[in-house]
Amino acid sequence: MPKRKKKIIVIGGGLTGLSLAMKICERNAEVVIVSYQSLKRSHSVCAQGGINAAIDARNEGDSPENHFYDTIKGGDFLAHQPLVRDMCYQAPAIIHLMDRLGVAFNRTGEGHLEFRRFGGTLYSRTAFAGATTGQQLVYALDEQVRRFQHDGAVKTLEWHEYLGAVLDSQGVCRGAVLQDLRTNTIFTLAGDAVVLATGGPGQVYVRSTNSTVNTGAAATMAYLQGAKYGNGEFIQIHPTAIPGPDKLRLMSESARGEGGRLWVPRKADDARPPKSIPDSERNYFLEEKFPLFGNLVPRDVASREIHDIVYNQNAGIAGEPMVYLDLTHKSKDYLEDRLGGIIDIYKKFTGEDPKDVPMKIFPAVHYSMGGLWTDYETDGNGMIEHGSPRNQATSIPGLYAGGEADYQYHGANRLGANSLLSCIYTGLMMCRGIFTYIDNQDKSVDDIPSTTFGDAQNHWESRLNEIKAMKGSENPYQLHRDLGDIMMGNVLIVRENKKLEKTIREIDDIKTRFKDVNCVDSTDWANPTPSFINQLYCMIELSRVITKGALMRDEFRGAHYKPEFDLKQPSKFDPHEYIDYLEKKNYGEVSEDAFPEGHLEYMKSFEANNDNWLKSTIAEYKNNKPEISYEPVDTSVVTPRPRKYD
Repeated sequence: MPKRKKKIIVIGGGLTGLSLAMKICERNAEVVIVSYQSLKRSHSVCAQGGINAAIDARNEGDSPENHFYDTIKGGDFLAHQPLVRDMCYQAPAIIHLMDRLGVAFNRTGEGHLEFRRFGGTLYSRTAFAGATTGQQLVYALDEQVRRFQHDGAVKTLEWHEYLGAVLDSQGVCRGAVLQDLRTNTIFTLAGDAVVLATGGPGQVYVRSTNSTVNTGAAATMAYLQGAKYGNGEFIQIHPTAIPGPDKLRLMSESARGEGGRLWVPRKADDARPPKSIPDSERNYFLEEKFPLFGNLVPRDVASREIHDIVYNQNAGIAGEPMVYLDLTHKSKDYLEDRLGGIIDIYKKFTGEDPKDVPMKIFPAVHYSMGGLWTDYETDGNGMIEHGSPRNQATSIPGLYAGGEADYQYHGANRLGANSLLSCIYTGLMMCRGIFTYIDNQDKSVDDIPSTTFGDAQNHWESRLNEIKAMKGSENPYQLHRDLGDIMMGNVLIVRENKKLEKTIREIDDIKTRFKDVNCVDSTDWANPTPSFINQLYCMIELSRVITKGALMRDEFRGAHYKPEFDLKQPSKFDPHEYIDYLEKKNYGEVSEDAFPEGHLEYMKSFEANNDNWLKSTIAEYKNNKPEISYEPVDTSVVTPRPRKYD
């Protein structure tokens, strides 16, 4: 009898899911891709600006090692270094792969790949396809997957929702519980491994740059089933988005990479049209404060500066909480060629053309650096052992995670254009390890009793029936908005312990109100309401993880900003001083005279803070609440040091 082909269930049809599916098929196994919507509508298509790789096409002296250091530094040294290093070294090959697969990257006049600058680096290392890079990457990988689908190696279940893992008596994942969103039918699917590639949780905040399907429910369900959740409190606020009462629409970092300038009038009450305000009466605040990086400081830095300008200095635009993002000094043809996608978005939603007038923007919830805890194994040389079954494995055996759904690659702050890279990298990288895991199992999924799958299905059928039977007084959609208002108000750019304590109490109140939800529609056919209510429950639980993690982390690191714990770096401090300080300390030769006044005190405080807080936050669901612990960060490649961008 021929041996059964391995079968892997991939939840999510974005870049991670598609790249993994392609690699699985290349190894002659079967894959089922489960997507909440059409594959070509996965949230990866919304990424605009580009994908990073240190190819050094402009002979600037860039290298994968520089890319690695910029990424680790940008994340305030909270990411596991071997993983990030391996990703950066693999990045050029990934770009060339996507080029061969037909991605329409922008090119120079000579036909070479073109690169632009993004934040947190001084090198041009971002390859791009106009301002629709994510869409082009998704479409290219989708074509590859469709080729395998034609050959029968891939089955796609679009408009299906992942409800949870099927766990055997030993707690090993043996498949997935799914729901057909058209018929609301619940069923199980057996698999040798399950991979969550389900994106981020932006809808916890309601108003974000994320698609409305980005609820984080799949990752949260894994957490509720026993998986660890890492660094939940690290939520990236993108500095440039179109303000709005419901949906916040991203204005890509590529606008600043192509020369866009952030400014406000020097006089707070200046209501003149922006083009009537001369340069001498404009405050280019990032360029003035950070002359080296200018408008391309990392996102956490830019967002804090905009917040400070608007709220602390009362210097927005004519009293409104906005700043200008100005591209009008660039030629219209140049902007159309390189930024046409985002220009069209701005015109559509505001009625103004960024080629003629500066855009009005404000920071918005954008990305989660945190996600499901996943493992890895090194080869002993500071790189990843690509065949290890530990790579991208969650704490539930047989359940893997990648892309924005895991926590490993971006630390306390993600550098722009690293998201598409990490998504494709994790998809390509984890494949060999998953096969190794399957080959090393003592028991096949075929040996699992059918009752295991039947019990899982019955549980979720009962759960959804309970939801449909809810006839309380609370509107679930209003409850969701109330949750978002709480998170937006207190767990955003600036965080204060008193407000975070209050937020936890308010989330607990939201959870109590959830019990009184009214399922306004209990029909079966194409009814999204029960599904949304279940997702709302997950968002409430994830908001508790985010907020408790933020409350307990008493420091300022990357996107997690608590002003009371800001160590106030001296203005003329050089980060290399810290390396010198550590060397002198090793030899017992540290003295006050060796450093400028105030620098030694600052470095001692920085060192003590790292001793306490250079650790990953780990949340586990116990006793109906998140229990928080901490794990060391792998800093084996480069010594952590203070960040500086001016």
